Amino acid sequence: MADIFDVYLAEAIISGILLGGVLALLALGLNLIFGVIDVTWICYAELIMLGMYALYYFYSVYGLPMWVAAPACILVVAVLGLLLHYIVIAPLLDAPPINQLLATGGVLFFLQSFATVAFGIDFRNLGIRLPVLALGEMHFSYARLLAFGAALAGMVVVYLFMTRTYIGTAIRAISQDRQIMALMGVDTRRLYLVTSAIGGALAGLAACLLVLQYDVHPFVGLSFGPITFLICVLGGLGNFIGGFVAAFLFAQIISLGGLYSDLEWGYVLAFAFFIVMMFIRPAGLLARRS
Repeated sequence: MADIFDVYLAEAIISGILLGGVLALLALGLNLIFGVIDVTWICYAELIMLGMYALYYFYSVYGLPMWVAAPACILVVAVLGLLLHYIVIAPLLDAPPINQLLATGGVLFFLQSFATVAFGIDFRNLGIRLPVLALGEMHFSYARLLAFGAALAGMVVVYLFMTRTYIGTAIRAISQDRQIMALMGVDTRRLYLVTSAIGGALAGLAACLLVLQYDVHPFVGLSFGPITFLICVLGGLGNFIGGFVAAFLFAQIISLGGLYSDLEWGYVLAFAFFIVMMFIRPAGLLARRS
């Protein structure tokens, strides 16, 4: 009995690690946008939802091979990120934060309603059935393994871009001091557009990974949007490392909670953990104490 329990525990821990990689990717895009532009895209998960629809139509309806459909999906959502910034965010850069939140919240409901009218409420999927990897008595879906590997690769690419390129260095600098960079003649609005495109591309990559595990429908963003926002808050909005740590903490709580009870209780425990931590570390896990 103890051996069986140990197998289940090990499987839950590994599953939590796999889930943590995807959650970390989701948090990275949102943290990047907040850290640079200082605006929280409440509608971030809805961009992912549109990306999932884009991949579905590219692959299942128009018959494009996956190696073409996936980059096309990422490009489409990157363009949506640019449009969101240009049409909604840019005019509100100097507005109070509550106005920015209300505006992106309005975009959230607009995109949900648009998807409902344009695509209907039917659940759709790619029809791809990936095999299951068996390690002894443990079983892991190749979809989750692929999502974890692609999420890590995406995060490494973003890290290299931010640390090894001129534009990436400028983005990191402006996230640390916007006023000084503007006085030095840096075109901050151009960097904001680049950041929005990168954030959109990360949302597109997340869409490509999530569509392998979730059916597509207009409200699929509700499955991971709230928890992504909570991860960013727990890690400290704009704090990349904090978001990474918070993502894996949340994932382990969800996975282990699902081991001892239903998976829904794992989410309940994760939300309870968030509430407790907001009393202990209201500024985020890795925030410095004053």
